[in-house]
Amino acid sequence: MAPNEAANVTTPSEPESVGGSEMSSEDTAAARPLLSSSSPSPSPSAASAAPVLESIEELDRRYAPYARRDAYGPMGLGPVSAAEAARLAFAAVVLVPLRVVAGVLVLVVYYLVCRVCTLRVEEEREGGEGEGYARLDGWRRAGVVRCGRALARAMLFVFGFYWIREYDCRFPNAEDDDVDQSKEILRPGAIVSNHVSYVDILYHMSASFPSFVAKRSVARLPLVGLISKCLGCIFVQRESKTSDFKGVSGAVTERIQRAHQQKNAPTMLLFPEGTTTNGDYLLPFKTGAFLAKAPVQPVILRYPYKRFNPAWESMSGARHVFLLLCQFVNYLEVVHLPVYYPSEQEKDDPKLYANNVRKLMAVEGNLILSDLGLAEKRVYHAALNGNSLPRALHQKDD
Repeated sequence: MAPNEAANVTTPSEPESVGGSEMSSEDTAAARPLLSSSSPSPSPSAASAAPVLESIEELDRRYAPYARRDAYGPMGLGPVSAAEAARLAFAAVVLVPLRVVAGVLVLVVYYLVCRVCTLRVEEEREGGEGEGYARLDGWRRAGVVRCGRALARAMLFVFGFYWIREYDCRFPNAEDDDVDQSKEILRPGAIVSNHVSYVDILYHMSASFPSFVAKRSVARLPLVGLISKCLGCIFVQRESKTSDFKGVSGAVTERIQRAHQQKNAPTMLLFPEGTTTNGDYLLPFKTGAFLAKAPVQPVILRYPYKRFNPAWESMSGARHVFLLLCQFVNYLEVVHLPVYYPSEQEKDDPKLYANNVRKLMAVEGNLILSDLGLAEKRVYHAALNGNSLPRALHQKDD
């Protein structure tokens, strides 16, 4: 289950930001047509021949944050050794069916829990754009959260994440007796995390059970729809023209402020990069997570790997899930940084706030800062698929 991210968080595979602007000259240069210009001038007889495309190696260097460098290569279609092929064949016959059955069972069990906890409860709507059960309370909220965290961890186990190494830096100077009190004082309004895979969602559900932003269509999906409503997701439809439409940023800002001020309100989970990377880079942050002027909880996710990189990059969802399930063991490391309190200057300048949190996460997570974004990612994917550059790709997200 991987609904999409938040105020800047949308579908992990190809999230859409709200709003956009024309690309600058630098961006246009970065997304220039992927045709080699170094070849000699063609003869008249070859003038109409197709130009030579850049090599995969050149594309991977130019669009490094999105390049796969695992054993399966670009798009997961690279050549594999005989031993790797045998391993995949065995896993496909034995491991994958067992994991699929177990995963469906976990999903159905949690759906039934959500169904029971929402009996005779009306859905709420936020500004015409949100719907769900974000304000469940009492035994209903407790059941949804406790079962949700346990079953999300069970789903991670099904995917092969048997052990998750966590580094908690949130209370570096706190004594054990004061941890609970510190948590109350440092309650953030949002969790901001780097975005690598749909597995990110499962981890955050198991750790803190936050809300996030998802497309309106997710609410209508079988099983997943009700679960996402119980998570308190903000469902958005960009084409909405209702009179009370506040937009994604307005709804998310309100939810972050509520989470910061109210103990029982669900925290928002936001992936401010707006799309996934291969796990080695950190893209520019959008400002949606920082408009509320509330403190945020930075979290860094890393997926060490030997053969298959769990990062969801440059391959179809079905193939990615298959290869992930074929891995006998997958690894995840998590770093919880101290809650980041914005200065007055950062509160007045969301871009400064976002950039400072980004720099901190890059240093602490040993991540490489990159200026590329979703527009360049689409260019890279189009080139890998041998497609021409659509006109829409010449627009860059705000």
